[in-house]
Amino acid sequence: MKKVIEMPGAFQKTPQYRNEWKYFISLWEAELLKQRLLPFMERDPFAQDGKYMIRSLYSDDYWNSAYEEKMMGVADRKKWRIRIYNYSDSRIKLERKKKWTSYIHKDSASLTREEFDRILEGDYGFLLHHKNPLCQEFYYECVVNLQRPKVIVDYEREPLIRREGDVRITFDSDVRAAVCGWDIFDPDLPTLATLEPGTLVLEVKFTEMIPQLIKELLPVDGQEFSAISKYTLCYERAHHLTDVMAGISKTNRRGTR
Repeated sequence: MKKVIEMPGAFQKTPQYRNEWKYFISLWEAELLKQRLLPFMERDPFAQDGKYMIRSLYSDDYWNSAYEEKMMGVADRKKWRIRIYNYSDSRIKLERKKKWTSYIHKDSASLTREEFDRILEGDYGFLLHHKNPLCQEFYYECVVNLQRPKVIVDYEREPLIRREGDVRITFDSDVRAAVCGWDIFDPDLPTLATLEPGTLVLEVKFTEMIPQLIKELLPVDGQEFSAISKYTLCYERAHHLTDVMAGISKTNRRGTR
């Protein structure tokens, strides 16, 4: 297995990891759980009518490390994405999500629309001199490890929050893989559904502790939390349409797979 080269000196401080639990639940279970949680939590004030639409452009390296390590169950892994909300370019985030078992840490950097367009065109030079070190590391990933776009992931999120324990519970519905282009601001991109009808993804995130009164409401009907990845779900659904490297041999390039 190849060894992905890490950028020297990047992010030396110890990151703070948060707990992340995920479940597949039904629409009926989601509505019941929301009614149980609302007396103890509040709706996210930044969500319009309680919801917002998330679109993420996920990338992976030449060896599809993020996908392969997820499928192999590697405990310590990472993935890169560019995320927007409600198809708007007013807030564009480059994010690197690190995961260790059921714990997560996320670093982010703001991008302008022009910077996003340059990344999409393969013009990475400006990232090397960016004021945010995360962008500098992304430059290294793109140039050395050939990080490239793989799939666009769409879904609608309904979040609930509780400040005690920094708890965030989200209900993610209509998870889809967008195809036929990389214009993440185009609301009319065709999409392919990835979940069974009537199924949602429930995510529970918290720092250090979760209040007992909320914990007792989870998991729903005795379900155990699952190793769910929207990226892998959508990549598997659409890679034959979105991954230009699909089917190309990965041998004889800094080791084999």
